[in-house]
Amino acid sequence: MSINTSGHKYGLVYPGLGWVVWRDSQYLPDDLVFTVSYLGGNMPTFALNFSRPGAQVLLQYYMFLRLGFEGFRRVQQTSSDVATGLAAEIGVMPAFQLWNDGSDIPVFAWSLRPGHTENWDLHHLGDRLRMKGWLVPAYPMPADLTDLTVQRIVVRNGFSQDLADAFLADLRDEVDYLDSLDSPMPRVGHAPAFHH
Repeated sequence: MSINTSGHKYGLVYPGLGWVVWRDSQYLPDDLVFTVSYLGGNMPTFALNFSRPGAQVLLQYYMFLRLGFEGFRRVQQTSSDVATGLAAEIGVMPAFQLWNDGSDIPVFAWSLRPGHTENWDLHHLGDRLRMKGWLVPAYPMPADLTDLTVQRIVVRNGFSQDLADAFLADLRDEVDYLDSLDSPMPRVGHAPAFHH
């Protein structure tokens, strides 16, 4: 009954702003609405914290005015095009099993194809990519899927096709390097990279 998004991923503003929209006010949980005494009267407010700086909101408003609907559409279409193109290229690599193609939102993930190798895993690939300047961590899945690890890419404004091409070249090089190993990489305990 609601949808939310992060302002710094898709609103083109810095972290600290997000939006949520409910289908109808009846679905907005009452415990999220506070009544405050403000300017001589009581006023309902919906905010996670009533006293926060407004810089992100002002920047978001500016970006809406500056770009307009068509400008935002072009920015997001470019991100979507880069994501789907990148996902398609990664999806045909024998080492990977694509989870989604980035066509819904410009985010996609993949896992190591079962049986591809016993010599390396996505943690090793993430380490190799980090040496080339790319931060593509491996995410272990939650309970009931703990034996599965994925890597994910979030394509945002500024991640151009040129960068995507450079990333693909480095990804292919590192997979080729790892696939050429005669014996397994050391398996030190991989700490969880991120939890939602």
